[in-house]
Amino acid sequence: MIDTAPSYSADGSHICFESDRGGKQQIYVMARDGGGAQRISFGDGVYSTPVWSPRGDYIAFTKQAEGRFAIGIMPHRRFRGTILTEGYHNEGPTWCPNGRVIMFFRRPGGNAGPGLFTVDVTGRNEQPVKTPSYASDPSWSPLLQ
Repeated sequence: MIDTAPSYSADGSHICFESDRGGKQQIYVMARDGGGAQRISFGDGVYSTPVWSPRGDYIAFTKQAEGRFAIGIMPHRRFRGTILTEGYHNEGPTWCPNGRVIMFFRRPGGNAGPGLFTVDVTGRNEQPVKTPSYASDPSWSPLLQ
């Protein structure tokens, strides 16, 4: 059994993580003391790279099924995810400090290298992020006070 990719909730009371304890990678949530792990991702495919939003209302994730990669979000108590965007290879979601936009990288395949994109929590506003060259594994800086 492999448990990996932990992310704390905004209030620090819970941790989401990915685990293969059920046979394939899925997302689980547990109390910060390590007790009561509960699976929250269901459906076809593999769920990975969970990241809790700064507001604590959603967990972003990567879902891989049938050769496609999707970025989605799910409320941590409702067990139902919403796919925001999918493509050949989308991965590495990270939250904007306001908790309403996710940045991720996409590798389109062929000779094109990976690039960064953002999508809002509605999934209706996806935008490329201009970089001087190929880019992957995005991260936001915190808001300055």
